[in-house]
Amino acid sequence: MKQTIALIDDDRNILTSISIALEKEGYNVQTYLDGESALIGLTRTPPDLAVVDIKMPKMDGEELLKKLRKKTSLPVIFLTSKDDEVDELLGLKLGADDFVKKSGGFSIKVLIERIRVQLRKKNINNLEENKNIISHGKLKLDPSQLECEWGGQQLPDKLTTTEFLIVQELAKRPGIIKERSQLMDIAYREDTDIEDRTIDSHVKRIRKKFKKIDESFSAIETRYGSGYRWNVS
Repeated sequence: MKQTIALIDDDRNILTSISIALEKEGYNVQTYLDGESALIGLTRTPPDLAVVDIKMPKMDGEELLKKLRKKTSLPVIFLTSKDDEVDELLGLKLGADDFVKKSGGFSIKVLIERIRVQLRKKNINNLEENKNIISHGKLKLDPSQLECEWGGQQLPDKLTTTEFLIVQELAKRPGIIKERSQLMDIAYREDTDIEDRTIDSHVKRIRKKFKKIDESFSAIETRYGSGYRWNVS
């Protein structure tokens, strides 16, 4: 069954060129010119992944992502025309799974490979070894559904696929320190261009989501100079 990619960008030329390339790769494609129409379309007909431009009329990519994250863990790749690293970290804090820059020689091939990486991450939970429920104290993870509960409640903002994989890796062996490089290997597998601070940004976002239902959440412990561990205390 063909997977569906949603493209949201106010530049018709970019939509057309990316759509043609994705269709040649065997994907179905949905296109939207602004965030408002995209939010309606993505809600009615959920795709497997969305590629979202940050700067758009009516509703920009950041606002669209905020609204999507309240409903879904759909993998989202931001397209940005800015080189400023602050923009990247802001996007990751909002819950984006990856970035591709338009500036400096935008490559559709790179975008397609990033899409493949995110779809593989999404589908990895269909593997038999990842189907077991993980429970530790208040935490309950269902990898087959990408569902996360804390204290018997679903998180108000769902974890993204990347965030879920990080929590899952930490929770599988409570008390064991996982280096940032190990978490990057789990969360980004084939992508070797991810920096340590990207994992830090994801962890901050994860903590924020848990604290929405439990202000005292402290299960993810930072081990300075080493990485992170799931606190068993």
